[in-house]
Amino acid sequence: MMMHPRARPRRTKPQGQPTRGKTGRNRLRRVDNFLLRYDPALLARQDGIWDDALFVDLGYGAEPFTTLESAARFRRVNPHLRVLGVEIDPARVATAQPYADDCTHFRHGGFNLPLAADTDGRCERARLIRAFNVLRQYDESQVAAAYALMAQAMMPGGLLIEGTSDPLGRRWVAWLMRAAGQAAGAGWQTEGLVFSASFQAPFDPSDFQAVLPKRLIHRVVEGEPIYTFFAEWKRAAKETVAWRAWGERTWFVATAERLAEAGYAIDLRRRWLRTGYLIWKDAG
Repeated sequence: MMMHPRARPRRTKPQGQPTRGKTGRNRLRRVDNFLLRYDPALLARQDGIWDDALFVDLGYGAEPFTTLESAARFRRVNPHLRVLGVEIDPARVATAQPYADDCTHFRHGGFNLPLAADTDGRCERARLIRAFNVLRQYDESQVAAAYALMAQAMMPGGLLIEGTSDPLGRRWVAWLMRAAGQAAGAGWQTEGLVFSASFQAPFDPSDFQAVLPKRLIHRVVEGEPIYTFFAEWKRAAKETVAWRAWGERTWFVATAERLAEAGYAIDLRRRWLRTGYLIWKDAG
């Protein structure tokens, strides 16, 4: 979808509120590495219709490190990938402008992404939105509206990854949401909940509770599915603790296999588990 060279972002009031802007360099490297393995075809897609579809880094923070780092990683599979960093703080957008180029843009906006329309009314679309460490500061009641606004921006089959990481990016949890239907705003289909461990720190299922996405952080209470999941994961960790003698990675894999035996739809492929990604496919 080639945009008119004079296309400009539509001026609408950004929906959302500023983040603390504390994201440091390489905090989201494990997120990017996961995405490159999870759906490289989406990042590389150039089929004549969505050639210019964007990767959107929503809420990149006080400095544009995460956007620029992701652009470099993702352009390994698509050298022409267009990248958009979005911030609701105008001063942060101004700070990022010296790093912009023909394929890398920084715009003022919120969950209603500042996408451009050309003179014929055709609008840019996102192929991938990464919204990390953004929604945790909101009330849970506001999450659905934010998701609905982001859905308006997606191309068919586009992907949203929304979650929270620890300050160094070693541990994070995120939802994987696929744009449903063939029209903008058709909504989302949940593809899974991802738990990421780097093994640079001791493995403990309880530690993931602190980095749950907003939709789950207050729901680790008896009677909720996420509470039961953690109870089962902790039990699995106790039952397989002997595997820890072979390392945290081996123990992590063993707990995932026990969760699958307990009936959870866990992706047991070694390409995920051995690299520290537990994907719970029916979490939604």
